[in-house]
Amino acid sequence: MDHAGEYGAERIYAGQLAVLGRGPKGDLLRHMLEQETVHKQTFEGLIAARRSRPTAMLPIWRVAGFALGALTAALGEKAAMACTVAVEETIDEHYAAQRDALPEGEQELAETIERFRLEELEHRDIGLEHGAEQAPAYKLLTGLIKAGCKAAIKISEAV
Repeated sequence: MDHAGEYGAERIYAGQLAVLGRGPKGDLLRHMLEQETVHKQTFEGLIAARRSRPTAMLPIWRVAGFALGALTAALGEKAAMACTVAVEETIDEHYAAQRDALPEGEQELAETIERFRLEELEHRDIGLEHGAEQAPAYKLLTGLIKAGCKAAIKISEAV
């Protein structure tokens, strides 16, 4: 499950909203935040039902996610959208790998993961439609964010 990723995404959108929430992208960011919150809450329910535990890194991801969102938003709307593209492309890969690794008998979880993966791709597409690729240093920015997300995934899985 990707509880930590959804937690981080929720914090990223909160950071972006803190900077851009009153502007023309506010409603769009709120829409994506609402979907991330549903994803996170679903995984929280699964964690409880399966008697699992979330990563111990949540306090770090709380700060880091908000900071990433606020920083990219401070760079401008297109940089915020570039952040969305980078994060959602990384989560898409992670979800697909999780879905494919599930054992037989986990069809309901596989369907949940696939539904969330498609919503993440919707967010990526929204970012692209709203000028992500016109952000300053787009390739560098998205490359750094993707590398950070992949590291966060590895760390969350280990801790």
